[in-house]
Amino acid sequence: MCLSMSANGLHYASCKLTLKAPGAHGPDRHPAVSQMVLGSDLRRHETRRRRGTALAAALLLSLGPALAACSDDEGGGASETPPTPTVEQTQQSPAATAPADAGAAETEIKQNWQKFFDPKTSLEDKQTVLENGAQMAPVLQAFSGDERGGQVEAQVSKIEFTSPTEADVTYDLTLKGATALPNASGTAVEQDGTWKVSAKTLCALVQLSGNGSPIPGC
Repeated sequence: MCLSMSANGLHYASCKLTLKAPGAHGPDRHPAVSQMVLGSDLRRHETRRRRGTALAAALLLSLGPALAACSDDEGGGASETPPTPTVEQTQQSPAATAPADAGAAETEIKQNWQKFFDPKTSLEDKQTVLENGAQMAPVLQAFSGDERGGQVEAQVSKIEFTSPTEADVTYDLTLKGATALPNASGTAVEQDGTWKVSAKTLCALVQLSGNGSPIPGC
């Protein structure tokens, strides 16, 4: 037996199978079964859902270029490569190879060089224009005590600065007015604010005047 009912636009069909008598034709004994069949309202709901999905897709397609443009204007696309940071290069000045007042330094070197090699200059005064003069006193005494060393003089011909406190000196060494050692090479150093004859220049001259044996202090 089947009854038809309607509720909220949905149609229901309720069917109930009756129990048969023993030996009678028909189905065996079964419980009642209820079945719901979707009606026209369900089809209309599906149609509205499909229309809504299509409208949303069309809206995204139309707004896509505008959204991309706004993204580019505000912060740039994610695929853009960020600019590479650069380190500002600062140009460094070349190292100074001469004192600030090279002219005054040259004049002082020539004067002190001649003073050191002047036979009339005392040993004490020679120490003031010799690098590490107090420590080099024994070497200076040995050089000045030699007959030839006590008679030599020097004339500077060329000065080349190699740093603000050091210079190569070319000079002629004379003995009693005659050139004994032309174009000799030596060095001048700035020590305690004074340009002096370097200790290695004196040691080289002592070795030339001696027998080549080691000199204490050099």
